[in-house]
Amino acid sequence: MSRLTQILIILVVVSSLFLCGIVVTYVANADNYKQKYDDLRSDKDSMSRKVRNLTEQVNQEIEQKKQLEDRLSAEIASLTSQVDKLQNDLKNAEREKSALLQRVNSWASIVEDFSKTNDEQGQLLKNTLDELKKVQAEQIKSRKELNETTTVLVEKMAIIETLDAETKRLLEEKTELQNRFDELLRPLGKAAAPAVPVTPTREVARPARPGVRDIELRGLVTAVDLKNSMAGISIGSADGVKEGMRFHVTRGDDFLCDILIIDVDAEEAVGVLELVQQQPKVGDNVSTNL
Repeated sequence: MSRLTQILIILVVVSSLFLCGIVVTYVANADNYKQKYDDLRSDKDSMSRKVRNLTEQVNQEIEQKKQLEDRLSAEIASLTSQVDKLQNDLKNAEREKSALLQRVNSWASIVEDFSKTNDEQGQLLKNTLDELKKVQAEQIKSRKELNETTTVLVEKMAIIETLDAETKRLLEEKTELQNRFDELLRPLGKAAAPAVPVTPTREVARPARPGVRDIELRGLVTAVDLKNSMAGISIGSADGVKEGMRFHVTRGDDFLCDILIIDVDAEEAVGVLELVQQQPKVGDNVSTNL
């Protein structure tokens, strides 16, 4: 065998070994890339299942929240109807109380004017006061029922706020998982499609802030009890009158006295005469501002 032939054989062997090494390296790297791809695909499938499960859970929570809101809205409407009925009953009771107070004032005037019939008028006054006490007791009962209904309404509103907070928490968890899912898909050149909620979100109603205005109330003197230094006026709580308010009594341009309110009904109020310059009469003007 010649020297050249030996050299060629050696070169062929070396080339074969080099090619074998390249093939082995390629096969090993191909297996590694396939393993990485399989791992990423497994993680992708796992995250996809988690996202689907969480999406279904969020949709179920939203649906349950909507059903609960509908049920609570129905209960609130029922309670509101009860509140309106109780308020009407309370207003009727206050009107009856006002009428009874007028009767009391009327009987007091009759007792003062006709002393001979004092016993008979005193008995009628006692009966009227008994009726007034009964009406006041019914009024207290109606107010208690109104307060209980208001408490139940506040509790229902608190439940709705709790459900809103839980829904917000679930949506935040969904967003976090979606971001992690996108990070896993980004090396593969893919991105997850955004999930569309089954039930649209609803905004929570927010009460408007009440405005502020100056109070300027005007009315007339409807009754005067000079013996007890008291007087009644033609406006009440429905017009904004409250206990402790002071009204100025005038006749034309003349100041007569002040009335300090001590008892307020829906449509009229009663107070004590103060700073009396002249005796007031039925029909005199009263106002909070001179």
